[in-house]
Amino acid sequence: MPAPFHFLVAESEGPEDREVRRESVGRSSGETYADTLRSLAPGAICDRLKPAEEDTPLQEPEVLARYDAVFLCGSPLHVYKETPETRRVLGFMRAVFEAGTPAFGSCAGLQVAVAAAGGQVGPRQDGNEAGFARRIAPTEEGRHHPLLSGRPLAFDAPAIHSDEVKALPPGAVLLATNETNTVQAAEIRSGEGVFWGVQYHPELTLHEVAQALRRQAETLVEQGFAMDLEAVEHHAVRIDALARRPGRRDLAWQLGLNRQVTETALRQTELRNFIRHLAEPRRARREGGGSEAQ
Repeated sequence: MPAPFHFLVAESEGPEDREVRRESVGRSSGETYADTLRSLAPGAICDRLKPAEEDTPLQEPEVLARYDAVFLCGSPLHVYKETPETRRVLGFMRAVFEAGTPAFGSCAGLQVAVAAAGGQVGPRQDGNEAGFARRIAPTEEGRHHPLLSGRPLAFDAPAIHSDEVKALPPGAVLLATNETNTVQAAEIRSGEGVFWGVQYHPELTLHEVAQALRRQAETLVEQGFAMDLEAVEHHAVRIDALARRPGRRDLAWQLGLNRQVTETALRQTELRNFIRHLAEPRRARREGGGSEAQ
């Protein structure tokens, strides 16, 4: 029987944002990720790290190399702003690349990897991508890439973010795009490391999507997504109802969602593919004492 996976979950939410999220859905972004990973890989050991925070020790590449994979969570962090927090997070990601440990990131996690490898991130010009990213389409490379194995030619996914990737780093591969966001999925290689990332959130439940909309309700009204706060709440109520009963065709129809979003296994496709194609071989090499180079 293979040894349990040993994962590192890096969350860059600040302490206040972390507590607001816990009050909203009962767990931080890192706790959501760890719970999701343990559901996909029962028995997995999930260490959590807060690389943006000053009292978190710098992780050396040789320490990071002991993990089967690193996962970078979404957060309100704006990686294009020069702050102590962004410097620490980008330094952490560069150490992950140097260690050669395969990494996966969603939303801000993708943006951190892009910036750490020399790409460009900036604010979205059209406001938030709110609730769900629509009609995500794999590129020619993406249709044949294992990250998106099992995804159709167009699909939706949970998403809510105000920043976007403006330019991928040299040598990166664009894997998926949509009308409102040029980079929805990408592979990035830097040094010894490989990173697979998505701008959307395969780790989230539908209840967490509903609560994210509630937390950002005023911004959504300001940006014209809803006429007023009551309209945001009405939308969130329907998403919450679908979270409780994913088989309700009426709600899925009203929200314009299909099985790619409503079924948990399909919603988590990219995470499952990453574990299968990158984390499992890494674990096998670790158990066998082989080389850790990618």
